[in-house]
Amino acid sequence: MTSAEPVPPAAPRAREVKASVLAAFQLVEDAHYLGSDRRSRRGRRRHLVERTVAYRKLARDLRAS
Repeated sequence: MTSAEPVPPAAPRAREVKASVLAAFQLVEDAHYLGSDRRSRRGRRRHLVERTVAYRKLARDLRAS
C-alpha cells in the first residue's frame, strides 16, 4: 500500500444515512407542510366537511331511488 491510497475504515459507520432514506423523508415532510393545494388548516377542514355532506346526500338519494 502506498501513501496515496486511502486507509480503510476500522469499523463500518453505523450513523451513515443512505440518500434514499433522506429523499423519502424529505418527500414526506414536503407533503406534510406544503400539501398539494397549499390550503390553510381551516380550508382543508371545510373541504372535508363539504365532501362529507356531499357523500351523505348522494347516499341518501341513492337509498331513496
